[in-house]
Amino acid sequence: MSDERRGYLYGLTAYVLWGFFPIYFKTLRPAPALEILAHRVLWSVLFVALLLAVMRNWRFLGRLLRTPRLLGGIALAALLIGINWGTYIYAVNSSRVVETALGYFITPLVIVLLGVTVMRERLRPLQGAAVGVGALAVAILTFDYGHLPYVALTLAASFGCYGLIKKRMSLPPAEGLFVESAVLALPALAFLTWLNIEHGATFGQVSAVHTVLMVLSGVATAVPLLLFAGAANRVPMVGLGILQYVAPILQLGVGVLLYHEPMPPVRLAGFALVWLALIIFTVDGIRSARKNRKPALQKASQETGQKAEA
Repeated sequence: MSDERRGYLYGLTAYVLWGFFPIYFKTLRPAPALEILAHRVLWSVLFVALLLAVMRNWRFLGRLLRTPRLLGGIALAALLIGINWGTYIYAVNSSRVVETALGYFITPLVIVLLGVTVMRERLRPLQGAAVGVGALAVAILTFDYGHLPYVALTLAASFGCYGLIKKRMSLPPAEGLFVESAVLALPALAFLTWLNIEHGATFGQVSAVHTVLMVLSGVATAVPLLLFAGAANRVPMVGLGILQYVAPILQLGVGVLLYHEPMPPVRLAGFALVWLALIIFTVDGIRSARKNRKPALQKASQETGQKAEA
């Protein structure tokens, strides 16, 4: 198997796992969202710490401690991913899986907006059209829900901003997850301690299977992320961009087909507009990649010719 095919396999596996996450978090009921989030944070820290110990890779901590600005960025990233995880768990266990799918469908459009507003990138015409169609979709869905789809918008905004910060910090996935989870670990531990004192904890009280699944939430968090990292190093950005739609498609299927969440005609029309926006966005990405590839190939050809002449 070629390295690129292996990358696609890693990426597809990661997005399929993320796509079926609603089923996993549904099994953690009757634990409330905050308890699940706190356990997810703590077990993620422990699992990734064990992984880093096996890899004997702790040198990155020295660089972090010498760079206060980087520590501040990690703290902000930790806050954003905590909001994202907590919102997702709350939505899944409140029978709003379809809205979580919407959130991850519109995330690429939010990232484009962040690129324009924060990174001062130029908005290409097709990107502008995609964002416009996406805004119309949100307006239609607001009419359908009777309010802004705040779960979807919170998921998209928190993950988009998280991705922007992560891009600037350039920390490897395992190291990044460890530090971010470690930042959240102290408040998570404090919350679980208070919950146990108040006799409100479900951990260890429901069943052995429930307890094991709570513990494995750290593994469930880390494994897809590491698979995604393996894909990102092997797969072209266009291919990775198309793969990212696998997870929300599966989440939508789980919400509608497995949990029978409603999909009235107006909501379906809103989703159809989101998909149209994503098609425009993807076509623009493919065109841009091809356009940028030609000069790179020409430059490589010229360099090869110069070496041959020498």
